[in-house]
This record gives sequence, C-alpha cells and structure tokens, in this order.
Amino acid sequence: MTLWFGLYDDQLYVEHGEHRYGPYAPSGGPIPLHRYRSLKKTHSQQRADRLEALAEQLTLPQAALSEVPTLSATFPTFAPVTQPFADPDPFHELTFRSVLDAKRAIADHLGMPLAKLAPDQLATLNVLLNATLAKHMVWDHVRQHLEPFYRG
Repeated sequence: MTLWFGLYDDQLYVEHGEHRYGPYAPSGGPIPLHRYRSLKKTHSQQRADRLEALAEQLTLPQAALSEVPTLSATFPTFAPVTQPFADPDPFHELTFRSVLDAKRAIADHLGMPLAKLAPDQLATLNVLLNATLAKHMVWDHVRQHLEPFYRG
C-alpha cells in the first residue's frame, strides 16, 4: 500500500496493488501552532452546561430568602442506624470458604501438591477438613503434623 501526498498537495491518494483510490480531502484546515482543537462534549457534559445556564436564569426575590431558616438554626440530632452482621465471620477471615480452598491454601503453603502426602497424613487432613474449616485449627494441624516433614 502506498500513500501519495505531495508537499504542495491538498488531497491524498491511496495506491493498493494496481488500484488507486482517492482523492481524499482533509476534514478541516490546518491547526495553527500552539493551538489545539477542543474535544467534543459528551452528553452528560452538555446536560451539565444546560443545567448551569438554567440555574443562572433562575432568581429568587430577596423577600423569599429572608423567610428561609438560616443554617445556624439548631436541628435535632439523630443517631445513625446501625445493624450488626448476622454472620460472625462475613468476610471469611476466620474460616475457609470450602474444603477445596483450604486444600489449595495448604498446598501453596507447603509448596507441593497434597497428592504427594503420605496416605495416612492425607486421610487425617481430610477428616479434619470435613470436621471444621476454622483457619486456626487447620494451620495448627499443618504446623504440627505436616511442616516438619515437608517444609525445608
């Protein structure tokens, strides 16, 4: 593909293979040095401009403003509404989400797949994970029974 645009030309030609396409005229004139074209405003920007123009047109008489209570007036204070979490561990910080997540975490901690564990150790781990997913109990078991054998 070849683009044909001479130094003094104001049109562009495109040559592809044996076919020549064009002429293509520029979409606008040249941009002067140190000047930039402004970007087209989005729909929300145009709407904001219309709202600003409308706000400038609206005026309230001074008498209406004098009847409005001032901001220095005391308002009754309200206590914020609080609702405790129904779940004691809503962000799963104390327990694993599932047995699979616990096994992935243990495998990552040991740096090896759990299939390489001895069969009796794997069976003990499965019994523990089926009984509880509490992180402190699982990590205590891993530190006492697995790390001494499999961690460097």
